[in-house]
Amino acid sequence: MSVPLSILDLVSIPQGSTARDGIAASMDAARTADRLGYRRLWFAEHHNTANLAASATSLLIGAAASVTERIRVGSGGVMFPNHAPLMVAEQFGTLANMYGDRIDLGLGRAPGTDMMTARALSRSSSEPQAFAENIFDLQGWFGADGTARSAPIVSAVSAGTEVPIWVLGSTVNGASIAGQLGLPFALASHFAPDQLDEAVEVYRDTFSGTAPTAQIAEPYLMAGINVMVAPTDAEAEREFTTLEQMFLDIRSGRRRKLQPPVDPDRLASQGAGDHAMLRIKAVGAPQTVVREMTEFAERTGADELITVTYAYDPAVRQRSLELLADNWF
Repeated sequence: MSVPLSILDLVSIPQGSTARDGIAASMDAARTADRLGYRRLWFAEHHNTANLAASATSLLIGAAASVTERIRVGSGGVMFPNHAPLMVAEQFGTLANMYGDRIDLGLGRAPGTDMMTARALSRSSSEPQAFAENIFDLQGWFGADGTARSAPIVSAVSAGTEVPIWVLGSTVNGASIAGQLGLPFALASHFAPDQLDEAVEVYRDTFSGTAPTAQIAEPYLMAGINVMVAPTDAEAEREFTTLEQMFLDIRSGRRRKLQPPVDPDRLASQGAGDHAMLRIKAVGAPQTVVREMTEFAERTGADELITVTYAYDPAVRQRSLELLADNWF
């Protein structure tokens, strides 16, 4: 396939494991992805969760960049309301100086957590105008002289790094912001598929390659999809129940680490198989997954796909990454 593949990692913590174990498994997966030819590896920011260790995004990016050579590493994303924009510029400028032109900065307007935790983290506004103004300043800090566009504030460590900025979103609102700013758009269709087709259309219709913030001349869309590849369809469907259980826990408010897979029929009565948030998926043997991912790429016209794979056993995730790469690249 000509469509590049990337990976979104939330650094899951299986039952019986620790955050240290989850981070170590993610670094192993980073090495594998680098070797197999995936285009980029992004870490998503989340807080106040029992089953995810992806909170300090820039630290994870630095760790992954240090154990890889080719793959781009970045955020999918930094949740902007939780951060002071200047600190983001300094952190990602430092990463770019350490690891060269392999660092991406994906930005989201959601806090990546519940409202109570969001208040504890809050540093900047999530309103569209403030979001756009912060991006404008970031581009100044990443620019030649490292000066914010709105004030004479200099970030020497990020000057000249020109770190690519992406807008993350799951709705037509995020798509419109990305389009109007002339930035690449990462669509969170892997957990928010309701406005998928509308968001794709809005992004392309509103795209302005002449906006002051534009960094690309044409729209560039990366769309998220849940993936689990195994030797057989039945085995993949069983492994996928780990993610289905996680979403059932979210629905019920139950706080658990990642659970081992179970017989899919056990979850059917709880509505797991019909979970609307997970309907953008490719689960099965390699031929099944390639067919489903190809159909998704054709539906969206995506320039790139970013895959999300949860597994109770890190070896199962590694195998899925390898089977997909062997049959896609």
